[in-house]
Amino acid sequence: MTLFNIAMLLGASFLGGMINSIAGGGTLVTFPVLLAAGLDARIANATSTVALFPGSASAMFGFRRELAGSRAYLIRLGITSIFGGALGASLLLLTPSETFDRLVPFLILFATLLFAAGETISRKLGLRPRGNDTTGAVANVEPRTSWWVGAIIVQLFSATYGGYFGAGNGILMLASLGLLGVSDIHRANGIKNFLAVCINAAAVTLFIFGGLVEWKLALLMAVGAIAGGYYGAGLAKKLGRGFVRWAVITIGLVIGLMMLWRLRG
Repeated sequence: MTLFNIAMLLGASFLGGMINSIAGGGTLVTFPVLLAAGLDARIANATSTVALFPGSASAMFGFRRELAGSRAYLIRLGITSIFGGALGASLLLLTPSETFDRLVPFLILFATLLFAAGETISRKLGLRPRGNDTTGAVANVEPRTSWWVGAIIVQLFSATYGGYFGAGNGILMLASLGLLGVSDIHRANGIKNFLAVCINAAAVTLFIFGGLVEWKLALLMAVGAIAGGYYGAGLAKKLGRGFVRWAVITIGLVIGLMMLWRLRG
């Protein structure tokens, strides 16, 4: 690789780690860069997942205090997430490269629309901070059985999508938590990060055994992703959440439409 390629990969993974630390959607940056580096779409997807995985783990650790009193959510939805993540990764392993290539523009556009709808979905579900309370005490009432069934179904779909591609998946996970009445955004983000680790752990394991990971690039980008998650949050605060959010949406739409145009051409 040239120094330019290394710089591009590090820059993309740094940006992806930063985006994931505050909003989610980092795959929309790292995945296209790996495609541009000449990787097969399935290998690019798997390599991106492995590269960003350490950042997801560190984000979960950062929200550890907000997970107090969430054992039922972590166990029930965590098991669902592991199963769904493994299912989605298995589907990717079984998908021919040519088929996945044709799906990529639609996956990117779907993920971008999910990301764009995030603020609206959070408002509709009532997922927003309540004063200085980040413990989620208002949501400690045990949800009804029917709500658990609905949330597990939503989370299974979310985890399967997450194991298969995953960009924008945080919105679907917030939807399942909304069904259970988790009304504090900090607590919801903490649980969501834990579930993301469960999904990606299952997917990463299968990708490794399936031989889909380009390790030199994954390890290089993991360094950038960790740095982005750690240092990027401060930069993101200076730029503003709104700026970062619209930048991701713009990048996703442009890349998705360009790839769709190339596919139809």
